[in-house]
Amino acid sequence: MTEETVDPTESVESAEISKASVNSNLKWYVVHTYSGYEERAKQGLIELAKNEGCEEAFGEIFIPQTVSESVTKSGKKKSVSRTSFPGYMLVQMDLNDMTMHIVKSTPKITGFVGNSKKPRPLPDHEVLQITSVEAREQQQEVVVSEVEFTKGESVKVMEGPFSNFDGIIDEVKPDKAKVRVLVSIFGRETPVELEYGQVEKI
Repeated sequence: MTEETVDPTESVESAEISKASVNSNLKWYVVHTYSGYEERAKQGLIELAKNEGCEEAFGEIFIPQTVSESVTKSGKKKSVSRTSFPGYMLVQMDLNDMTMHIVKSTPKITGFVGNSKKPRPLPDHEVLQITSVEAREQQQEVVVSEVEFTKGESVKVMEGPFSNFDGIIDEVKPDKAKVRVLVSIFGRETPVELEYGQVEKI
């Protein structure tokens, strides 16, 4: 007989979904980790709970993420995902002596936030504020650019119907990563709104 290979990530995710409905004692707690090691702490906790046979006592482990879009100097956009609260993650668990020991024994985890001997669960409304899709959408950051433009600067249009035209920046909109450029067409200045990546400083 040949053993079937099982993706551990897939099994953990599917188990997390079903466990929340099976174990009504699961509540959310805030756990403190080393900053920058949240994902490693999460995987370590999953593995340790599995090794101790306590998988059913744990539900989801949530690391709040913020997605920001940045514009590089070459004008390309890239999305960057990073933790909203570095050094913290939410753990859904049935709190008892064993599960507390597992959490505290996990590498990169320093303990529970608040009363370390008797941690208090997060209220449901606070959990929803952090984990809901709407909350995550509200955490979307504005576009961040590595290029700075100022009003009155001379630029060359690199893309679009006004490509290769020179112009003067009339307005900068950093929140949208756009500039309004006055382009001279047939001797008349015409305002054109362009993205940062579509213009280049002269």
